[in-house]
Amino acid sequence: MTTTYTSYKLITTNLTSSLDRVAKQPDVARETEYYLSHIGNIKSIDDFFADSRLYDYAIKAHGLEDMGYAKAFMRKVLAEGIDSDDAFAKQLTDSRYTDLVESLNFARNGAAATSFEKAQKGVADKYMRQTLEQSAGEENSGVRLALYFERMAPTVTNAYGLLADNALAQVVRTVMQTPDEFAAADIDKQAAAIEKAIDLDDLKSPEKLGKLLERFTALWEIDHSSSGYDPLAVFGSSSGYGLSADLLLSINTLKLGGR
Repeated sequence: MTTTYTSYKLITTNLTSSLDRVAKQPDVARETEYYLSHIGNIKSIDDFFADSRLYDYAIKAHGLEDMGYAKAFMRKVLAEGIDSDDAFAKQLTDSRYTDLVESLNFARNGAAATSFEKAQKGVADKYMRQTLEQSAGEENSGVRLALYFERMAPTVTNAYGLLADNALAQVVRTVMQTPDEFAAADIDKQAAAIEKAIDLDDLKSPEKLGKLLERFTALWEIDHSSSGYDPLAVFGSSSGYGLSADLLLSINTLKLGGR
């Protein structure tokens, strides 16, 4: 059986080829062709929500597939944009929502929002990466965690950012070999322990990040080789990462549906 580290390296050593293989999968190619052919015709948030294929594609591309049902929530995210400090997306600890707005910034650019490369090829590229990570997770969830950490960790600015994301936190706890009780400890104490154990500046260095993930994949192999634990729970059912408490609270204040 291929180890977690070997599988991870096989994907990342030539990431371009790995993503190309994903792009050529019939279902991926079909949905991408539809997205790229139609997204430029979308001139408003209403148009976007009216086309479920475009909506589903963009949501998955940003790792928000588990939130696709909460259309009122997603509409509020897009409608308020990210240009004001009190915008809804900026009140959430989850950076996926600001990323979505950056890609489809109707609040700032209006009808021109979908004309930019970030709304077209940029979203398609994100979709390929998300699909790659999900496919890797079907074979080995540790590989998915490593790929996700490699992509997201460099954007984190403090230990609280790692803790706010269940998948990133899972990688950190594995690297630190913390007991189960650690995840339930006071959040400030967790953050202090992480900052003591990990130099966050190292996450921005590809070489040092690679060393950390080498340690993670080795420890993951040891910890989960015969365990019944379901590590994919940190991702929700299929994408992104688990739902945080502030996100669930926000959802509960909004009606489901697109309006």
